[in-house]
Amino acid sequence: MNDRQDPYAHDPYAQAQVYGYDVYGQPVYRPDAPERVYDAYGQPIQQQVYGYDPHTAEPQQPQAAYDSYATQTQQAQQEWIPRQTGPVGDGAPEAAVADGRIPEPRPAADSVPAADSVPGSAPEAEADAYRTGQFSFIEEPDEGSEDVIDWLKFSESRTERRDERKRKGRNRVVALAVVLVLALGGGIGWFLLSGGEEKKGTAAATGAQKRDVIVVHLRQTQGGDSSTALLVDNETTKKATTLLLPNSLGLTTKEGGTATTLGKAVQDAGTGATRDALNTLLGADIKGSWRLDTPYLENLVELVGGITVDTDAAVPGAKQGDGPLVEQGKGKTLSGRAAVGYATYRATGEDQGRQLARFGQVMRAVLRKLSTDPQAATTTVDSLAQIPDPSLSVQQLGASLAHLAEKAKEGSYATSVLPVKTDGALGGQAADSMVKDVLGGTVRATAKGAPPRVSVKNATGSAAASGTAQVTLVNGGYTYVDGGGSGTAEAASSVTYADDARAADAKQVARTLGLPEKAVRKGTGAGNADVAVVLGKDYKS
Repeated sequence: MNDRQDPYAHDPYAQAQVYGYDVYGQPVYRPDAPERVYDAYGQPIQQQVYGYDPHTAEPQQPQAAYDSYATQTQQAQQEWIPRQTGPVGDGAPEAAVADGRIPEPRPAADSVPAADSVPGSAPEAEADAYRTGQFSFIEEPDEGSEDVIDWLKFSESRTERRDERKRKGRNRVVALAVVLVLALGGGIGWFLLSGGEEKKGTAAATGAQKRDVIVVHLRQTQGGDSSTALLVDNETTKKATTLLLPNSLGLTTKEGGTATTLGKAVQDAGTGATRDALNTLLGADIKGSWRLDTPYLENLVELVGGITVDTDAAVPGAKQGDGPLVEQGKGKTLSGRAAVGYATYRATGEDQGRQLARFGQVMRAVLRKLSTDPQAATTTVDSLAQIPDPSLSVQQLGASLAHLAEKAKEGSYATSVLPVKTDGALGGQAADSMVKDVLGGTVRATAKGAPPRVSVKNATGSAAASGTAQVTLVNGGYTYVDGGGSGTAEAASSVTYADDARAADAKQVARTLGLPEKAVRKGTGAGNADVAVVLGKDYKS
């Protein structure tokens, strides 16, 4: 022990009274030394203080004072040994403990009071009950710890495997239930769909359908002839149609209600007036016009890389002695120039319907070669460098042609010629059915506030009756639709309406034409008009 640890290292008298050291390496003095007196807290008392006799009040002798304090000091030392900090001395404490001259220390953590606890709080017997050999401060390896860990791992893995099996079992049950539900639902769905597919198709054919209709005029730069077709894209039925219109189709322009034909309207009235007249006649909703002059058709065929057509006639060359421009046969490849020649070819004395059919073949072949991507189709149209009609921009035309091209490639495409009589009227029931099925003429209602469309069929036996009725109806604010003539005259006139909402209009039409109210009745009417009139011999022009 050094001087810094022993507070009495420089006191010879104190060193003489030291008879041992405690477990903390501090000196322990003789309790019976008369020269060394301690108070109840183990602190030395100065020699000049002796104390007094409690009975006589006389001062006690040093030995008496010592005896009193010695007894108290010995008891205090037995009951409490101050816990001191600092390093343990070199060997002295072990020797002192071995000789049995100082009490054993108390347990370090559980039983020993804190450093600031009151001394003497535990009896000596309790301190003697514990020995240093009973405590181990060195962590010894537990031989059974590995076994415990292995057991815990085994238990945990077994529990996890059991839980995993339960989870997989639940998943199998859920998957099986889902499969059963899907199978049952699929069976019911198939049954319902298979049973209702025909009804669904019928409803789509007769209900309000969404159509995209464009009128295209193929105009020849030489001669001025034209060919007209309606490109119909039915988004509801997923089908497309090229409806070819003969030039002899009778139209009535809005300007003064003038009667004309389709061929003359294209040349004289222009695309806008012709489109309006067709809308009035057919009850269609034509959104735009595409004027395709023959040089542009030639360029269009070249842009798509040529077309393949089953030709029904041989087209002669431009000059006498030249070979045929187009040969007759199946799978003929046509360039732009050959395609124009085939689309416009009409043999001498041949009905225009045959020429229109060739035009329809060329249009379908072009659509099958055109891209189905709207942007790519728009680029192709833009490459033609045409001046677009105000009713149809290049972007709109490109998008419409792309949709038509998709249906043409899928085979959901048809080509038909609208039946027209020699007098320009629609060809009876066949024409009405085509207008209804292809254009939806009967489904499309007249715009609110627009004048009713009135179809007039002349069965009086006099050709002049049609013109008189037309003027009368136009002056009355109605839209006149030429219904053609009848081969046989009828005695009584009739005014027919199909929609109950048009009953009042039908009665008013009868009054305007001077027909009796009993002539008005509900019936099928005309497919392209709100009110259908058949003029009989009782009509007075």
